[in-house]
Amino acid sequence: MNRDWSLTSLGKVIKYRKEFIEIDDTQKYKRCRVQCHAKGVVLRDLVQGSEIKTKKQQPCRTGEFLIAEIDAKMGGFGIVPESLDGAMVSSHYFLFEINEQLLDRSFFNFFIRTPFFCEQVAAQGSTNYAAIRPQEVLTYQIPLPPLDEQRRIVARIEELAAKVKEARGLRRHSAEEAEALTWAGSTQLVKAISSDGILAHVLNEKPRNGWSAPCNNMPEGIPVLSLGAITGFRYRETEFKRTSEYVFNDAHYWLRPGDLLMTRSNTSELVGHAAIYNGYPSPCIYPDLIMRLDVNESKADKYFVLHWLSCVLVRDYIKAKAKGTSPTMKKITQDVVMNIPFPSNFPLPEQRRIVVYLDNLQAKVNTLKRLQAETATELDALLPSILDKAFKGEL
Repeated sequence: MNRDWSLTSLGKVIKYRKEFIEIDDTQKYKRCRVQCHAKGVVLRDLVQGSEIKTKKQQPCRTGEFLIAEIDAKMGGFGIVPESLDGAMVSSHYFLFEINEQLLDRSFFNFFIRTPFFCEQVAAQGSTNYAAIRPQEVLTYQIPLPPLDEQRRIVARIEELAAKVKEARGLRRHSAEEAEALTWAGSTQLVKAISSDGILAHVLNEKPRNGWSAPCNNMPEGIPVLSLGAITGFRYRETEFKRTSEYVFNDAHYWLRPGDLLMTRSNTSELVGHAAIYNGYPSPCIYPDLIMRLDVNESKADKYFVLHWLSCVLVRDYIKAKAKGTSPTMKKITQDVVMNIPFPSNFPLPEQRRIVVYLDNLQAKVNTLKRLQAETATELDALLPSILDKAFKGEL
């Protein structure tokens, strides 16, 4: 902290407010909660009074400091925003009015996100989850420059924070463009290819569903893929559950490395996504909502098939054919998959040339995304650094 700023106890600039009202069963109430890691106060839900079991609740007021009795040590505190004025919290929260003649609300809001403040909260009690008390909060220390200086610091932090936000937006946009580059490359290459046949022409048999075994996630259980394992035309090897059900060693539902898989049920955007099983975990079962496509590799390269399934032509076909009353769960049949437009007479050498080109493009995109992720980490560290400098008087 800046040596020229005197440390003041919070009890001199905030006041504990304890007020409870009786909940009316016929009225609706907003309820709010604090997010951990000093991420602020947010809406929990909007409920009928009859659904609130404890009838004595505390109303929050805009600009008050709200801190959780238990989660405070995990950063469970923040300033009540205007949108949550009048929202209810239980007796497990404490509310404090801010004396804005002495303490700028925004200055305080930035201060509570600093290690200096968080460490004071964590120091209370013997465990991370030990409850704090209102009187303890009033003993916490805060550096208190004059009000004009507080406002200058707030303006400077907000100026720098806006630049960080802008940089995050540019990074996110860049990441989206990088992802779109692969899709565009795939689509551009296949646009010039005549889809003179259907997928059935290059499959050895009809697509086959797996088995959705009941899962209990026991450590010794056998892995069963989740739908999330086949998302974005990428295989995600960590997306599985475990089953302890009896299995047959010669059953059709066992996966083999290199199997081409497709989801037959999901949202309209995700149904029909495909990926190639990389052999992990092993052994592994694929579920009923995923189909295995057995490609005749004398007629088609399965990696070319995978790229083809991601192109706009096929995605539009899948979306048009997917059925289901629920907007969040659409399904495609084996016949729909068999009749996907496909260039069944396109030469294998040309298919493989395209696969090499698109794989190289994907590798470059992956490198770009990795660099973007590193930049995102650096951006995330900027605001804490700005706050640290601000409360050291270096801004």
